[in-house]
Amino acid sequence: WKHGGIVGVFGYGGGVIGRYRDQPQEFPGVAHFHTMRVNQPSGKFYTAEYLRKLCDLWDLRGSGVTNMHGSTGDIIFLGTTTPQLEEIFYELTHNLGQDLGGSGSNLRTPSDCIGAARCEYACYDTHALCYDLTQEYQDELHRPAFPYKFKFKFDGCPNCCVASIARADMSFIGTWKDDIRIDEEAVAAYIGGEIAPNGGAHSGRDWGPFNIQSEIIDNCPTGCMWMEGD
Repeated sequence: WKHGGIVGVFGYGGGVIGRYRDQPQEFPGVAHFHTMRVNQPSGKFYTAEYLRKLCDLWDLRGSGVTNMHGSTGDIIFLGTTTPQLEEIFYELTHNLGQDLGGSGSNLRTPSDCIGAARCEYACYDTHALCYDLTQEYQDELHRPAFPYKFKFKFDGCPNCCVASIARADMSFIGTWKDDIRIDEEAVAAYIGGEIAPNGGAHSGRDWGPFNIQSEIIDNCPTGCMWMEGD
């Protein structure tokens, strides 16, 4: 396979990864097998209707093979021919309201966790920041000008659900900014079993009595918590 830099869509230097077979006469079906990266929405929220439209487009004009948010973070369309690139790009941008993502030596598609939309741990609006910086750096995203790739990723809290520490060059990680707050009544109810451990995920199975010392306090990496009496 020849990788990258050969083909693209008009006005963009990124978003399409050109792949050609070096023995096209033996494998004409994959003489071209270009990859297209599609910019995912913040938090990766989709409707089933939207996903069907993406899949229908790729079944019509590509191989039908996709990679949903692999190591790159983008939606990946795997395998199409050069004449189909502009057709797919037009359909994405004009009819589906979607843009290509980043590829090559430039800014890659920014991505974020589900944030405050679905998670109680988010300490800032990851969607707003991801969207704003995606818009701000459109030129860097689509027209490679860097010596190497560069990634932003946005984690709402130190749980790091988009693995920004491991997989980004610039990590945005939300942290708690106030004094630690403890709801003593809720803690007592949790210990007493009035509040189901782990949000009820373990219901129906006997895990034994909940032990706050071994399951919570001993697992704190900072050692900042302890129990006195109740």
